[in-house]
Amino acid sequence: MGNWTQNLKGLLNLFLQSNCPLCQRPTPQEFCQDCQRQLERCQMPKPDILWRPERPVFAWGVYGGALKRALKVLKYENQPWVAQPLGYWLAEAWLKSSLAAGTKLTVVPIPLHAQKLRERGYNQAELLAEGFCKLTGLPLQRHGLERVRDTKAQFGLSAVERKQNLAGAFELGKDFDRTRPAAPILLLDDIYTSGETVQSAADTLRQHGIRVYGTAAIASPQQAISLERTKPVN
Repeated sequence: MGNWTQNLKGLLNLFLQSNCPLCQRPTPQEFCQDCQRQLERCQMPKPDILWRPERPVFAWGVYGGALKRALKVLKYENQPWVAQPLGYWLAEAWLKSSLAAGTKLTVVPIPLHAQKLRERGYNQAELLAEGFCKLTGLPLQRHGLERVRDTKAQFGLSAVERKQNLAGAFELGKDFDRTRPAAPILLLDDIYTSGETVQSAADTLRQHGIRVYGTAAIASPQQAISLERTKPVN
């Protein structure tokens, strides 16, 4: 009986296995052990290093290597489920930080333009926010913001072009049309780069009297982190 049970378990595990989205090797977990280790090495020891008074940002990891690959798979290879473990990891780091202590917040994901949402089929920031809110217990307002302009990718644009690109990109979403949130907003995005996107989103909320606590992101490029380290703290 014992051998039969073990054989049955082995057969079930074989059928339940899927391929790792990063390397395509069979694995019963979300990622194979090797890719899991590579992702863990991307985690920053101090996710709050970008938390500055003028633009507070909490980023889980450095955008590169396995984490860059994971976000590419999530956004461009139709693997929306990758967002759940990433959202959980961001939530775990957040709950361990002093920023989460006694703070009542409402989470609002950075929205995609309707056209891009139709093309992709989902908003990766919203999926990350689902995992984040499930673990933290914070309320999620999926439509706190609406993206009304289909902006260009920020990569490769100058600082002036980035601001022009995002001018008027956001409007208040239907979740806040009638009732403004009592708690401050924590914006959530996949990647924090120059900060122009979250700044534009935060400005839109503030124009309607809504307080913004900061931004949480799963990744930030090394350049952005290095730049913040050189800035004086007020």
